[in-house]
Amino acid sequence: MSPRYLVTHSGGFHADEVLSSVILTRLFPEAELVRSRAPEWITPGADRVIYDVGGAYDAEAGIFDHHQRGAPLREDEKPYSSFGLVWKHFGLDYLRASGVPEEHLESVHGSFDRGFVLPVDLVDNGAVSVSEAGPLSSLTLPGLIETLKPVFDEQDPEAETRAFHAAVAIARQFVEARVARSAAKLRAEALVQGAIEAAGEGRILELPMGMPFRPAVIKAGADHLWFVVTPRQDDEWTLGGIRLADEGFTLRADLPEAWAGLTGADLDAVCGTTGAIFCHNGRFIAAAKSRETIMTMAQIAVAEAEKTSAEASQA
Repeated sequence: MSPRYLVTHSGGFHADEVLSSVILTRLFPEAELVRSRAPEWITPGADRVIYDVGGAYDAEAGIFDHHQRGAPLREDEKPYSSFGLVWKHFGLDYLRASGVPEEHLESVHGSFDRGFVLPVDLVDNGAVSVSEAGPLSSLTLPGLIETLKPVFDEQDPEAETRAFHAAVAIARQFVEARVARSAAKLRAEALVQGAIEAAGEGRILELPMGMPFRPAVIKAGADHLWFVVTPRQDDEWTLGGIRLADEGFTLRADLPEAWAGLTGADLDAVCGTTGAIFCHNGRFIAAAKSRETIMTMAQIAVAEAEKTSAEASQA
């Protein structure tokens, strides 16, 4: 399929057709984007893809609406919006065009669908309200896209079209960034797995650079790991904890209480090292000027945490 036209409705716009436009214009950059409700435009034809308008869902005919009776539902009975339908049929091609490796396509496609597409589908169909985000409701992506509409008394007849295209440009950055982040997590998983194997039964995971590591640690069942050592800019190194859960900040093990809030020479004096930089008062991260120093600090942190764990088990 190489359509000449990408057709969605005119008038007020919402997140679903804006985000659908992001996907489709990436795949069909030569196609003209038409916003209309005129019958001659929203009637299926071989030269067009129609979405969020037209009163039908027929992928073979190139029409992807969800407002009609008998609108399409996911396997779990949750409703699709046009974004969900477009992602279902064009998402894999979009990811290929974005450079996602073939072996990661299904994983990134599913992750993006669950975490990014589905919430938009639910909000657009009224199954979920952005107000459920509480004080942050206006900062959700659907909420932010709504703010890009022209104000009610705007008289310029082209204002809505300009606003729609501006919204697509902004939304494109979020889609591309989210896809890139999902793909990066999968690349990181392979690196972290190698580091887990190198760590053996030790408590310290040493990574070659900063990267998402907790999903790989959980997937590997590496419950014995407590701390992570990572290089950062300017030849400095960091020592951090591993969170117990995705939500919250409780760690498997904290850095030593005696380090909390200390910097420079004061932290060196407590650690018996040279080159310590700081330890956060929350005891979840510390930094040093060399790998040697940070590894010494890591070993101290392990010894302190094991002592605390042993005392707790005896209490």
